[in-house]
Amino acid sequence: MRNFVPMKNENDTICAVSTAPGVGGIAVIRVSGPQAIAAVDTLWEGKPLAGTPGQHARFGRILDRTHGGEMLDEAVATVFRAPRSFTGEDVVELSVHGSRYVQRRLLQLLEEAGCRLADAGEFTRRAFANGKMDLAQAEAVADVITSNSRAAHRLAASQMKGAFSRRLEELRDKLLELASLLELELDFSEEDVEFASRARLREIAREVHDEVRRLAESFSAGNAIKEGIPVAIVGPTNAGKSSLLNLLLGEDRAIVSDIHGTTRDTIEDTLEIGDYTFRFIDTAGLRDTADPIEALGIQRSRAAASRAAITILVLDATSMPAGMGDGVAPGKNTTDGDSVDSAANSKSTDREPSAEDRETNGEDNALLKSTLEAVTDAPLIVLLNKADLVSDLQAAALPPAIPLPHRPCAVIPFSTKTRTGHTDLLSTLTAQADLLRGTTDEDTILVTNLRHAASLRAAAESTAAILSGLSASLPGDLIAQDLRATIHHLSSITGTLTTPDILASIFSRFCIGK
Repeated sequence: MRNFVPMKNENDTICAVSTAPGVGGIAVIRVSGPQAIAAVDTLWEGKPLAGTPGQHARFGRILDRTHGGEMLDEAVATVFRAPRSFTGEDVVELSVHGSRYVQRRLLQLLEEAGCRLADAGEFTRRAFANGKMDLAQAEAVADVITSNSRAAHRLAASQMKGAFSRRLEELRDKLLELASLLELELDFSEEDVEFASRARLREIAREVHDEVRRLAESFSAGNAIKEGIPVAIVGPTNAGKSSLLNLLLGEDRAIVSDIHGTTRDTIEDTLEIGDYTFRFIDTAGLRDTADPIEALGIQRSRAAASRAAITILVLDATSMPAGMGDGVAPGKNTTDGDSVDSAANSKSTDREPSAEDRETNGEDNALLKSTLEAVTDAPLIVLLNKADLVSDLQAAALPPAIPLPHRPCAVIPFSTKTRTGHTDLLSTLTAQADLLRGTTDEDTILVTNLRHAASLRAAAESTAAILSGLSASLPGDLIAQDLRATIHHLSSITGTLTTPDILASIFSRFCIGK
C-alpha cells in the first residue's frame, strides 16, 4: 500500500452519487469499503448480496425500513469484490431511477446503515492508496471525465492506461541504478574505487535530460488540446473577423457593422471540429486610433494573439492594392504548392478602396506586422475575405496587403457571405491541430497537467546540473545529490514519493462520487 495522507478513516464505508447532478433516467450510487455489501443488504429485498460473486448484478428493491418497509425504488445492484474493483475494496453500485428524492433518501438510508458520505475524489484516492493506479493515472481519471473532444479523451485515456507513467518509470529505473552505484562509491571512497562509469552516466543523464525537457515542452500542445486549441482571429478593422466568428459558430455571436472599430474587446467561444475543440477569439481590429477604449481592445487583441496556438489573419481582398507585400500568392496550402486555379473573369467589381481603406492598409500595417511578429511560432492562416467581390483572376494574383513576418501555412480566398473557402479553412485548422498533437507517432506522449510539467522542468534542471558536474569532473557525492533530486522530481509525478499537501490538493479537485 502507498504512503498517503490519512483520510477521515481508511476503514469507513463510504457512499455517494456517482452520476451527474440533476434528474435523469438512471442514477448510480456507489458504496465502497469493508461493510459495503452488508450495508446495502440491510436495505435490499431480493437475492442477498452477501452471497453474490464479484462482477455480478442482481435485480431487487430498496426498502425504507423507517417508513414501515415501503419500497423506495426498484434497483440493480452490481457487486465488485476486493481487490477486483475500482477502489480495490468491496464495492456495490446501485442503479436506481434518477429522482432527486430517491437519490437523497437512499443516501440517508445508507448513512443510517453505517456508511458516511464520501469526500470529493475519495473513491479515486482509495484506488491510489490501494495500488490500483499511480498518481498520474489518478489525475488522468479527472481528465477523462472532463474531456470534451476525441483528441482530449485520447490523451487522457492514454495517461490513465499508464503510458506516461511507464515512460517515467523507465527513466527513473536507469537513474536509480546509477545512483546506487554512486552511493556504493561513497562507501568505498577511501579506496578510490569507481563503480559508475562516467561515460555511461553522461549518456544516461543526456537521455533523461532530453526526454524530460521534451515532455515539459509538450505541455503547451497538450494543454491546448485538453482545454481547447486557442485560435486568434486578427486583422485590420472591417476585414470580416466578426463575420468569420459568426459563420464558424453558426450564430450571431459578435456584432457586425460597417463602422470601423466596432469590436472593442476580445470575444471567445468554442467549436468542435473533427477530433478537436477550438477556442476562437475574435479580436479588435488593428489600427492606429486615438480612442482609449479601442486602444485597450487592440492591446488585448495583441495579447490574445501572443497566446494563440493558431493565428487566422483576415484581410479585405477588395482593399488590397496590387504590388504590396512580399508576393505570397493565395492558395489552399502554400507548403505544398497547391494554389487557386486561374479562371475566366467571371466576377468583377468597380469598387475602389476608400480613403479609410487606404489609411488602414498604409499607416496601420506597422501595427499589424508587429502583432504578427509576436506569433511567429504559431501557424498562420491568411484569409483573403470578400473574395466574392473580386474577379477570379484578381483573387489568384492578390498578394498579402503587408509584408508577413513568416510564411503562412495557408492563404485562402474566402467569403463569409457565400462561404467560399469555408471547407478549406476547417481542413487547414484540423491539419494544424494534427501537427500540434503529433499524430505521426501514436506513442507520442503529451503532458496535459501543470503539476507534471513543473516537476519535469525541475527534473530537466537537475539533469542539466548532472551534465555540468560531469563536464567539470565534480566528485561523485555532488553528482549523487543532483541524481537524487532528479529521481525525486520524477517520483513525485507518479506518487512514489509525495507529500500529504500534494495529495490533498489533487483529490480536492475531483467531483463527489469519483
